[in-house]
Amino acid sequence: MSAVRRLVVEADGGSRGNPGPAGYGAVVIDAATGETLAEAAEYIGVATNNVAEYRGLIAGLTAAKALFPDEALDVRVRMDSKLVVEQMSGRWKIKHPDMKPLAARAAALLPPSSVTYEWIPRAQNKHADRLANEAMDAGRDGRQWEASASTAELDAPARTPLPDRGPPGDAAAGAAKARAALAAARGGSDAGTLFEVDTPAEPQPTDATAVAEAPDATAVGEAADATGVTAAPQVGWAAAPDLGAPATFVLLRHGETLLTPEKRFSGSGGTDPELSAAGRDQAARAAAHFAALGTVQEIVSSPLRRCRETAAAVADRLGLDVRIEDGLRETDFGAWEGLTFGEVRERYGDDLTAWLADPGTAPTGGGESFAAVAERVAAARDRLTARYAGRTVVLVTHVTPIKTLVRLALEAPAQAMFRMELSAASISTVAYYGDGNASVRLLNDTSHLR
Repeated sequence: MSAVRRLVVEADGGSRGNPGPAGYGAVVIDAATGETLAEAAEYIGVATNNVAEYRGLIAGLTAAKALFPDEALDVRVRMDSKLVVEQMSGRWKIKHPDMKPLAARAAALLPPSSVTYEWIPRAQNKHADRLANEAMDAGRDGRQWEASASTAELDAPARTPLPDRGPPGDAAAGAAKARAALAAARGGSDAGTLFEVDTPAEPQPTDATAVAEAPDATAVGEAADATGVTAAPQVGWAAAPDLGAPATFVLLRHGETLLTPEKRFSGSGGTDPELSAAGRDQAARAAAHFAALGTVQEIVSSPLRRCRETAAAVADRLGLDVRIEDGLRETDFGAWEGLTFGEVRERYGDDLTAWLADPGTAPTGGGESFAAVAERVAAARDRLTARYAGRTVVLVTHVTPIKTLVRLALEAPAQAMFRMELSAASISTVAYYGDGNASVRLLNDTSHLR
């Protein structure tokens, strides 16, 4: 039997804007001598950091395989991305739809038993980091990265031969999960349905089980905040790696309109009412509350007038601009716009019953189903979490989008929305972490209005 070729792959990726102009870098190293055997880098257009990091991993493994196509390989992957290392090792779920096919591609390149993953500090990943930045610089200048012009290795730390590694650990499990994730992304096991929950390829504790066995999640988070490190939820509640600060969405329902006290259907297909006097007062109180907290960094609003007016009150108080996100608009209630629940029951009883029973049923007259709204809101969530990673953002929106964000964070069924109360100008909060998990921190707080 021929000897096993021992290699190290160091990979990195970056995005100037997250999402923004992005590139990756990867280097293949002889584990016995520390010699650089191959470099790879590419500008990939607009993408997130995580996509670029996965692309770097794929490029590194592809290069290693191409160097020695007929030899047995023992590859140690070293990256400063906690997300990629933990997901590919099988310790974290792969939940984000953009990550699933990339992880599966990486897992399919080499036998799972021949690859292990190791997290390293960024300072030890300078070679790959410089390659990624060279690729992004090339893209900025409208050209392709060229290996012959690269100086990335010059600033890389000196390498020493690596000792033999131990057992392969969880790499095989990670590869199995990645392949299962790709199958789900392609529609296997009905994974394309809106309310399907991502599940691992083999049994492991669910989040609910983990919470039942662990200390109170809020207490854990508060203890971490006190030390300046944000705690990241993970299955099993093992020692949590530092994912950095989450994208924290402070969900502010708009203030009252004249339709609000009468509990009339008021969606995106109606008259687009303005705030009432009471609603303007509520918006001002919310603005004062956020000013006192001093934590809000961005404001995003639904395009509808009542939200834009509420957002403007907050923005004026905080000195911030307002970004409009169409995905945060309220449901189009079709023929029910402007009617009370009782009036809809009287005029469209069968349609109302079907709508309450099935998230795929739309209101009378061509409105939006809960399923359609959830798809739209989830897409907006993904765009915003990528844009505002690590920041605290007020999202000024409506009842259905807020309830949808909360119930998706809880992985609850659509019917759970009927069990939530959301008052005008109330505040709810959801934090989104780098591994794709979410934490509901607050629901329907109205203390700032009293």
